[in-house]
Amino acid sequence: MIRCDTARFWMALRHMLMMLALFGVMSAQAATVRVLQVDGVIGPASADFILQGLEDVGEVEAVVIALDTPGGLDTSMRQIIKAILASPVPVITYVSPEGARAASAGTFILYASHLAAMTPATNLGAASPVAVGMPGGTKPSPKPGDPAPDSADPADKADGLTPSLGGDTLARKATNDATAYIRSLAELRGRNVDFAEKAVREAASLSAEAALREGVIDVIAADVPDLLKQIDGREVTLPGGKRALQTAGAAIDTQLPDWRHQALAVLANPQLALVLMMIGFYGLFVEFTSPGFGVPGVAGAICLLLAMYAFQMLPINWAGVGLVALGLVLMTAEVFLPSFGVLGIGGIAAMVLGGLFLIDKEAPGFAVSLPFIVGTAVAAAGLIFLAGTLFLKSRGRPLASGAGQLLGRVGEVTAIDGAEAWAHVDGEQWQVRSAQPLSAGQRIRITAIDGLVLSVEPIDSGSLS
Repeated sequence: MIRCDTARFWMALRHMLMMLALFGVMSAQAATVRVLQVDGVIGPASADFILQGLEDVGEVEAVVIALDTPGGLDTSMRQIIKAILASPVPVITYVSPEGARAASAGTFILYASHLAAMTPATNLGAASPVAVGMPGGTKPSPKPGDPAPDSADPADKADGLTPSLGGDTLARKATNDATAYIRSLAELRGRNVDFAEKAVREAASLSAEAALREGVIDVIAADVPDLLKQIDGREVTLPGGKRALQTAGAAIDTQLPDWRHQALAVLANPQLALVLMMIGFYGLFVEFTSPGFGVPGVAGAICLLLAMYAFQMLPINWAGVGLVALGLVLMTAEVFLPSFGVLGIGGIAAMVLGGLFLIDKEAPGFAVSLPFIVGTAVAAAGLIFLAGTLFLKSRGRPLASGAGQLLGRVGEVTAIDGAEAWAHVDGEQWQVRSAQPLSAGQRIRITAIDGLVLSVEPIDSGSLS
C-alpha cells in the first residue's frame, strides 16, 4: 500500500512539473515586442509617435525603433532620448531596411538605446550640428589668398575642432555641446566613444559591418525576427535594474504612424507653413475687400491658423515671420498707393529676407531653399499685381448695376397724365420730369436721378446713341 501511494505521488509530481514546464513555454511564447516604424526626418511628429509608443508598455518585453532618417531637429531628438533613458522596458534602435541610414539625430538616438542594431547595407554617423546660413555645416571652399587650414583660429585648435567645422563662436558652442552629449550616451551604453566624437566633429560615418567591428552597434540582423533571435538572453540595464531579454519567438506588434502623426509630419514643414500663411493672408484680403462671399474668409482663416500651428512646432525665428507678413502687406499696398513700384519691390525683398530667416536652425528636411523663397515671393507679387490690375480696370468701366447705371440711358415716353409723365427705360416704367414739354412716344435721355423720379431731356432721332 505504501509503495503504491509513493508511485502515485511521484507520477503526480512528474505531471505537475510537465505542466509547469509547458506553462513556462507558453508564457515565453506569449511575450510581445512592439516595433515602431520611423521613416523620415526627426521632428515633432516622429517624437510624439515614439513617445506614445513608449507608453503603456507593461506587457511588452521590448520596444524596437525601426529607424530610417537623415536627421532632424535637436529638440525633438532630445525628447526621444529622454524617453528612451527613462523607459521601463528595453529599447532597441534598429536601422532598417537595407539602404536605410541613421544620420545626424538618428546616430544620437541609436547611441542612447539599450541595444543598437543595423541591417546590412545601412550606415550611420554624420552627426555634426548644422550652423544657420551655412548649409551642411561646413565652411565655403577656400579662395586664393585665404589662410591654409593649419593657420586656423587657435581657439578652434584649443577646442579640438577640425577646420571644416569653422571657428565661429556659436559653431564651437554647438559642436562642443553635441560632442559632450553623445560622449555621455556612449559612456552610458559602453559604446565606441572615439567614433561618437568623430561623428560630431568630423561628420564621420560607418557602414553596418564597420559599426559592428568598431563596437558602435551590438547586432547585424537581416530582419526583426532575426534581431529578436540574436538579442535573446542579452542583459540590459534599466532604471529599475538589470534585465535579461526574452525575445526568441516573441509576437511582433508593428505600429505605423496614424493619420494624426502623418498630418503633423505634413504640417511640420516650413515651406508648407509659408504657403499656408500666404493663402490665409490672401483669403482674408479678398474677404475684406469683397465682403459677403464667405468662402475666401473661411478658407483664409483656417489656413492662417494652420500656419500658426505649424510655426509653433518648428524652430521658427519670429522676426522672419514678421518680415514675410510685412512683405505681403507692402505688396498689397502697392495696388492702392501711387508708390511707382517702391512698395512692391520692398515687399518682395522683405518676403525673401523673411523666408531666409524663417528657420532658426537648419536641419535635414526643415530648410527653406532660396529658389523656393524667391519663387514664392514672385508668385505672391504676381497674384497681387494681377488682382490690382483687374481692380483698376473695373473702376474705369461703366456701372453695370444700381441706380447709377441709368444715367445717360435712352427711353421712350409712354404716357402723359397732367403734370406727370411716364417713360419706359430698360424694360421698366419710371416717372420722369423735364424742363421741356414731353409727348407720348417721344425719345428721352436720362440726365439725373432723384429718388424714384428720373430727370430727362428730349432728344431728336438723329442724336440717339
